[in-house]
Amino acid sequence: MIRPTLALLLQAVDPSGASELPEAAQEIEAAMDAAALERSGFLELILSGSPLAMVVLTVLLAFSVASWAIAFSKHSLLKASRRNDLNFLKTFRRVGRLAELSAASEQYRPAPLVTVFEFGYEEVARQVNHLGRLRNGGALERCLQLGINEEVTHLQKNMGWLATTASATPFIGLFGTVWGVLEAFRGLGEAGGATLRAVAPGIAEALVATAFGLFAAIPALIFFNMFSQRIREMRAHMEDFGLEFYNLAERSYGEADGVFEPEQTGRVHS
Repeated sequence: MIRPTLALLLQAVDPSGASELPEAAQEIEAAMDAAALERSGFLELILSGSPLAMVVLTVLLAFSVASWAIAFSKHSLLKASRRNDLNFLKTFRRVGRLAELSAASEQYRPAPLVTVFEFGYEEVARQVNHLGRLRNGGALERCLQLGINEEVTHLQKNMGWLATTASATPFIGLFGTVWGVLEAFRGLGEAGGATLRAVAPGIAEALVATAFGLFAAIPALIFFNMFSQRIREMRAHMEDFGLEFYNLAERSYGEADGVFEPEQTGRVHS
């Protein structure tokens, strides 16, 4: 209501300029547009966007929410796994007997080392129960490696989504940015002049899309690198544990002159 009244007043003062606002009126109108844009909230700016801009922002928001949910879940899993690994490793080194460790291993789940231990223990039990001794050390090593691979695969679950979010969302945001710039040029064409009212909606859409794309990509990239480093460390710990397990099996069942003998207390039972 303010702008039409201002225009009518100016026309009444200067009827000869009724077809065109004076330069002073254009300056006042531009200042009022800037003030209105400054007063508009961020949510209103988003809701006033074009349908395509809303779709882009919705996709980016979905990527962001999913990546944060995965990050919290992965953090809890890795934290619990590391804690249980340390506890199980202390017990393994203190007890030093495979049968006793097998009975106590369940209380340390979820612990990747427990899975590696079970793969190795089953192979030891199979050879000793069927052959009376541990004959094939290579088979034991392969079983331990299978246990390590299985746990690494489990720990890496959903890591691909974080990588996809980190790599794809900047380009989705860039698409929204390009579309917003196109909308700004379209507004210029319709207005017939470079005014804030003509370019503001398109530029706002472009900047919001860019911000949403970065907001989704940056945390996902940080989480992916951080969790990848932790998983690599845990894999190294599992490989070290595999060596300790192999050494314990070798000591427990003795290797003399190339022949493995069962320990004096009897066979291992699965």
